[in-house]
Amino acid sequence: MFRIRKISNPYLDVNIRAMEKVRQIIREQFPDIREEKIQEVEEQLVNPLKYKFQAILFIADDLNEAIRGFALFLHMPDLKICFLDFLAVTPGKTSSGVGGSLYERLREEAESLGSVGIFLECLPDDPALYRDPGPITQNKKRLAFYERYGARPIANTLYETPVKPEDDGPPYLVFDGLGVRDSIPGKTARKVVRAILERKYRDYCPVEYISKVVNSIREDPVRLRPFRYRKKEEALNVRTTLPERRKIFWIINDQHMIHHVRERGYVESPVRVAGIRRELEKTGLFRLGEVKEYPEKFILDVHDSGYVSYFKRVCRNLPPGKSVYPYVFPIRNAARPPKELSVRAGYYCIDTFTPLNQNAYLAARWGVNCVLTASDEILGGTMAAYVLTRPPGHHAEKFVFGGFCYFNNCAIAANYLSRFGRVAILDIDFHHGNGQQQIFYDRNDVLTISIHGHPSFAYPYFSGFREEKGEGAGYGYNVNFPLPEQTRPEEYRKVLGRALEIVSGFGPDFLVIALGLDTAKSDPTGTWGLTSGDFTQNGRMIGNLNHPTLVLQEGGYRIQALGSNARAFFTGFFGSRSILTKSDSLNLQT
Repeated sequence: MFRIRKISNPYLDVNIRAMEKVRQIIREQFPDIREEKIQEVEEQLVNPLKYKFQAILFIADDLNEAIRGFALFLHMPDLKICFLDFLAVTPGKTSSGVGGSLYERLREEAESLGSVGIFLECLPDDPALYRDPGPITQNKKRLAFYERYGARPIANTLYETPVKPEDDGPPYLVFDGLGVRDSIPGKTARKVVRAILERKYRDYCPVEYISKVVNSIREDPVRLRPFRYRKKEEALNVRTTLPERRKIFWIINDQHMIHHVRERGYVESPVRVAGIRRELEKTGLFRLGEVKEYPEKFILDVHDSGYVSYFKRVCRNLPPGKSVYPYVFPIRNAARPPKELSVRAGYYCIDTFTPLNQNAYLAARWGVNCVLTASDEILGGTMAAYVLTRPPGHHAEKFVFGGFCYFNNCAIAANYLSRFGRVAILDIDFHHGNGQQQIFYDRNDVLTISIHGHPSFAYPYFSGFREEKGEGAGYGYNVNFPLPEQTRPEEYRKVLGRALEIVSGFGPDFLVIALGLDTAKSDPTGTWGLTSGDFTQNGRMIGNLNHPTLVLQEGGYRIQALGSNARAFFTGFFGSRSILTKSDSLNLQT
């Protein structure tokens, strides 16, 4: 399995290694590129004003961060075009599907940016343009690859004219109209060609050469070369899905139903997911993703291995329909934990109402897969993702479970994302996010904020006080807003506004929202009175931050209003922000 992720900060430790691999691939696959140009890639990513384009780098890597391929993309918003600078895979991986996946991701990005199309250069398949026709076969394969997407060379120009007499095999300029158009106006083409030659080849192409090539474009509209390697009908069927790309990426835990505790008063039931899903499907705001499987190591990065092993083993050994509830809470002695599994439940739990049963581990484990799938989508450049899962997670600490929670989904996602940038967790469940607080209490790369009912009356009772601010390097990076039992919606929004100011001051690369809908009026586990209109306003306030945002479902137990409140939140969230990409609002000086 490989993922595609977007690199915006090349100076993170994890990205420094990736950038070196990218440079290595360029040297191997493009031996004629000068070293100073290869070393320029980082600056292109961080200094768009200098180059008059925004460089965008996508890499394909596996879960061990081994680079499988990359694509460097240049967005010129003043012309509404994108230019593909490099697309290459690691040598020996040519049949892996990486190249096609990267290019399809670029097409999605180009449409998300409102581009009229993608321009790229391909070495020619015409022997007349070579003194040495050796690479013709490989060039034909590349051109055939792009023809699958309808992309072909622009015809009847002097673009494929050598800049210097000794140059051999000057490239075609290829245009991909993204399945929408197969030509562009001549005036637009002249502007595009001038911009490419001046911005990308400013140190190589003289003014006279640029003028000659630009003035050779006389047709209006310009024409593309006829198809040579694919039938026209086949190529034009390959289209990206712009409307889908604008939507919130949605992952649903389709295995949550197996965790069904059919006992009186157990409010964490499967109908919660069904109610939310039914209402959100009406909105048209979401595109459904497919869950991928991830190794256990990402759980063990957050949770104690002894607890994980116990949880897995006790669930596996319980008979169907049997639940074990903690009823004895021994003083925790790491050297001598209880041996009987039912008694040991209290060793790893913080309450008496969170059961262990045959399917609790399986449902929670699949929920982690859901969370990591959505996290990788965020790393790939998607601006908003939502994970609808149960059981919830924000009460699970490193060593213990409780509050219906077994694995801390928010913490696992935040820890996973933290290798690629700073993360802020904003917990807006009615109950304190004690799990995130405990796990990140001594860290300053993950900001944890929780708005919740005061622990004097609200679960989990032992944490969530205002004076709990972190320790060591993490001091000041844990913020609690414990609110009174009766808190009016307008008072809540004032506190939410203060929390969002703290998030903005932290400047996260990623925002994780623990979405609790138990703040709603008449929720059986809460005491506040938020209505659907309040959820819309809260969603709008959070969306206005316009950070790449991962929303994870936590609490919410008033079934009659659960779906409508979720719908209200996401309607406000979606309507307030650009769901596409942070570079939407980039205005370059030309």
